[in-house]
Amino acid sequence: MNSLQVVSLTLLLAAAASAQGLKLGKCPQPAVQANFDAARYLGKWYGIQKLPTTFQKGQCSTAVYTLKSPGVIGVLNSELRDDGTISSTEGTATVKDPAEPAKLEVSFSKDSPPGPYWVLSTDYQGHTLVYSCREVGLFHRELAWIMSREPTLPEATVQELRSILSSVGVHVDKLVPTNQDETYCAPMSQ
Repeated sequence: MNSLQVVSLTLLLAAAASAQGLKLGKCPQPAVQANFDAARYLGKWYGIQKLPTTFQKGQCSTAVYTLKSPGVIGVLNSELRDDGTISSTEGTATVKDPAEPAKLEVSFSKDSPPGPYWVLSTDYQGHTLVYSCREVGLFHRELAWIMSREPTLPEATVQELRSILSSVGVHVDKLVPTNQDETYCAPMSQ
């Protein structure tokens, strides 16, 4: 392969990766929440902002975490779809290493491998910042969620959490807001 072909192939791979939300290189290794306490994390969280995903297309998203057994957390993710239906997915999150309890693996089906679920920041009562990254060949795909115990979160807190993501190289300009309008989301509470 000559140098022009190498450059062309590199540009083609970079364009394909960009179109699929992939970034060149290995996953970053951000610091996670110190002294993470899963028991305090349990309960309901509302989606505030997220990096777009192929599996979460709706609005009014919530995540409910329950303790199934020591080290195993039940996960129930729900959202309101554009057609007015509610979509819910159940899974489990497990602590991989007790020395790093904020680094969990979440699994939603037997057909797909578990994915990382890292709690980068939480105050347990107001906000949480979750990060996930999976390597795909020479690239990596990142996911991130800013969530709150209430359907809204103060803008200063959102900016603080976006700053954490930005510091590890996440393109925070790609984060999209989740509609949590009380009237629009009313079907979620029926």
